[in-house]
Amino acid sequence: MPAIMNLRSALDGPDFYPTPAWAVEALCDLINIDGDVLEPCCGMGHMSETLKRRGLRVQSSDLHDRGYGDVGVDARAISGRHDNIITNPPFAIATDLLSPFIGAARKKVCLLLRMSFLESRRRYPLFEQAPPSEVLVFSERLSMAPHGKEVNGGGTISYAWFVWNIEGMGETKLRWIPPGYKRRGLE
Repeated sequence: MPAIMNLRSALDGPDFYPTPAWAVEALCDLINIDGDVLEPCCGMGHMSETLKRRGLRVQSSDLHDRGYGDVGVDARAISGRHDNIITNPPFAIATDLLSPFIGAARKKVCLLLRMSFLESRRRYPLFEQAPPSEVLVFSERLSMAPHGKEVNGGGTISYAWFVWNIEGMGETKLRWIPPGYKRRGLE
């Protein structure tokens, strides 16, 4: 029953956790993002706007109308080719998004996910076929709360950027995002 409720939550809209700008800044500092970006779970545009401030051309969409990007676009039915796909997807459907994203990206797929994404019998075949090139672990906890809820404390869930370099998949490199980004983001 919980899996069905989680999927329903993701599709109905409440699985919406805005991404702090400092988390996107860390990604941009640690990997080279060359070309255009598709942000297919854009929410209110927090990540898209941060990527644009970094000089990237971003196409934004979301299944739900949150006042930003193209509305009614289901990320599971992505079409066309894009240089990069960068997003913080609803966790309940992240597994379903991975294969279509890898098939649609020319250069990179970067997903902000819980560290527990590494664990799953269901995801194991995906990782065997297409392991992430890099997993960038936050050394400072991300503090994310559902949209409309106040962020309290330092975060209780471990997150990482999962990065697939489309042209060079192979062994997974594990790196840590150095401390300091969160503090800069709060100032």
